[in-house]
Amino acid sequence: MEGKEEDVKLGANKFSERQPIGTSAQTDKDYKEPPPAPLFEPGELSSWSFYRAGIAEFIATFLFLYISVLTVMGVAKSPTKCGTVGIQGIAWAFGGMIFALVYCTAGISGGHINPAVTFGLLLARKLSLTRALFYMVMQCLGAICGAGVVKGFQGKHQFTTLGGGANVVAHGYTKGDGLGAEIIGTFVLVTLFFSATDAKRSARDSHVPILAPLPIGFAVFLVHLATIPITGTGINPARSLGAAIIYNKDHAWDDHWIFWVGPFIGAALAALYHQIVIRAIPFKSRS
Repeated sequence: MEGKEEDVKLGANKFSERQPIGTSAQTDKDYKEPPPAPLFEPGELSSWSFYRAGIAEFIATFLFLYISVLTVMGVAKSPTKCGTVGIQGIAWAFGGMIFALVYCTAGISGGHINPAVTFGLLLARKLSLTRALFYMVMQCLGAICGAGVVKGFQGKHQFTTLGGGANVVAHGYTKGDGLGAEIIGTFVLVTLFFSATDAKRSARDSHVPILAPLPIGFAVFLVHLATIPITGTGINPARSLGAAIIYNKDHAWDDHWIFWVGPFIGAALAALYHQIVIRAIPFKSRS
């Protein structure tokens, strides 16, 4: 009984006979916070696992753009939305592919598939700047190649006519509206990513690593449902960049900054929220 009381004395649950829940239930007895990743890790550059992870990010982002943009093209091509999968189908294509690709690559690269996710993890000191920059480059290259393959299938004229899957702020919305939608949407995604891949939860619940891709993919699905009518839903700078480069029209580039600034702000806010509010890392280090 004394041991149980000691386990819960710092938490909200003051009744020793009850099972403490949440990450606050963990103590230093069964989990130790890993040290922050170094800003630069020169040794990574000579490791095959470093390049293997980058290749995994490239292939995953390539497949993500291929399936998602091709789905967008199919919906845009149909004269009536009733004859296609519609907005719900587009959202499922994006969310479903993220679910599948995170499941496949999580053990190799962490399954980021998104520079905003990588940026958030960098701010939280979960990976080095060297690895973060390498991931972002590979993600963008994969996205460009994926959108390029879609253009090859569709043909230049049809691809351009259908909008190329490029992200733009829809008519009736301001650039501020688009920026706000991208910030909030990315905040949702990156917050879910942090929570689903939290090492402390994994240490306590063995099922968490297996289920992690599901809430991440579902978050992408829900955000797309909400923001497709506003911006087409970016929340992923690589996805927006790949489509914009292959589509290459002025109106896509006019709004393109929104799909970098918004996701990076959202990712930064999510990192701060997770580290300070959810995990209370700064306060633990002082105690």
